[in-house]
Amino acid sequence: MAVRIMTWLDERLGLTGIYNTVLDRKVPKVNWAFTLGSATLFLAVLQAATGIFLTAYYVPHPDQAYDSINYIMNDVAFGWLIRGIHHWGATLMVITVVLHMLRTFFYGAYKYPREVTWLTGVLLLLVTLGMGFTGYLLPWNQRAYWATTVGTSIAETIPFVGPYVNDALRGGSDLGTLTLVRFFSAHIWMLPASLFGILGVHLYLVIRLGISHIPSKDE
Repeated sequence: MAVRIMTWLDERLGLTGIYNTVLDRKVPKVNWAFTLGSATLFLAVLQAATGIFLTAYYVPHPDQAYDSINYIMNDVAFGWLIRGIHHWGATLMVITVVLHMLRTFFYGAYKYPREVTWLTGVLLLLVTLGMGFTGYLLPWNQRAYWATTVGTSIAETIPFVGPYVNDALRGGSDLGTLTLVRFFSAHIWMLPASLFGILGVHLYLVIRLGISHIPSKDE
């Protein structure tokens, strides 16, 4: 029965072709450094899963944000574990993305025909850093508040448009309710949508063009 069902689905969805293209494709002889991209993808999915859980309890308001984090950590079953995974997973994701980019650069994998793959990787790095920056404010403690104050003040130094960028990030001259809401919205909607959209293009290019081999001394 199971074979008949799989055959029926394969005839209509082309599952065998998808499997052969995505999972059973040939790759050159590589080392463990080539697994950094897959590790980053795993962490991105883990961040999405734990983040969805946290949004069920987190309250993006200055009067309740810190208390909601304490509630997650102390009163929700395994809340401390989920938040810990989300917190340290964000750090690990930034590290793996940077190492993945360095591996790609030093191995020359950004060259023809993979230039667009490299560009999408750069965009993924920027979005990942943006998610880390926006997420840092959400606990709304002293460290998060003043770190975000410094971070947004740096944006103000951009010539001509700096003050406007700073006001757009903060929602005013100082950090407040609107700042927290904007950072929360960017952290759970805008940046994740951008991340997984660009990631889809990135994975398509990796599957279409394949991965590069380890360069020889002459290359």
